[in-house]
Amino acid sequence: MEQVTLELSVLQRFGFEDPPVGVKFLYRRPDGVEQLEKKLAICEMIGEAQRRDAPFYITKENEDCFGAVALGMTETPPFAEAGQIGYELKIFREPRANSRIYYYLPKLHKGTVNYVVFAKLDKINFDPDLLIILANVGQAEIIFRALDHLSGGPRESKTTGVFGCAWIFAYPYTTGKVNFTVTGLHFGSKAKKAFKKEGMILISLPFDWIPILTKGLREIIWELPGYKQGPEEFKAWEKEMLQRLMETSKNP
Repeated sequence: MEQVTLELSVLQRFGFEDPPVGVKFLYRRPDGVEQLEKKLAICEMIGEAQRRDAPFYITKENEDCFGAVALGMTETPPFAEAGQIGYELKIFREPRANSRIYYYLPKLHKGTVNYVVFAKLDKINFDPDLLIILANVGQAEIIFRALDHLSGGPRESKTTGVFGCAWIFAYPYTTGKVNFTVTGLHFGSKAKKAFKKEGMILISLPFDWIPILTKGLREIIWELPGYKQGPEEFKAWEKEMLQRLMETSKNP
């Protein structure tokens, strides 16, 4: 892997309950990194990385759910694409509803990724392809505002109730779009209790958005003046500000 060039220390300021995780997709086996010694679903590997004091990598042999399909490591079984799994799990009324997902599900190209490296924030020694953040609502507001600060938005979330891992791992990487969801909304990770808490904002940033985030975080006001005021004080300030802008706009 190449040497790290990103400066991610600004993220430490959040004091996240669970640290962000860097993810690297590789064609060749990484040097100086140990392979995970057990099998997990890829959604569980986020928490595994948060608990470990060193990076680790996985292969398709380590993934025991359908995450390997999203990573292009294995093929989807025909019975899955026929919608049989979601129907058996009582998630969908008929297999056809589950089957439709496979026509638009994001996946990496087959055979292009053979190894995936995971590391928590203070152990990242590579430039991540993805940065995955678990944030509460207040922290997420700052993150999205830092992104909007330089880009203007919009903020978009795209996901499905099953195969949620594809939208966290494959979708941001293949589209270059930041994606987010809420823990507890996806069947597999909910059933496996992959995340300690439900209702957390799960954000996945592709590599080209990570420096935009860190730059934005260094430039923005983290707690806006409007958030410190009470509702009535803010309304009065807002009214005065709008009147002032209306006056100044008469002679632009």
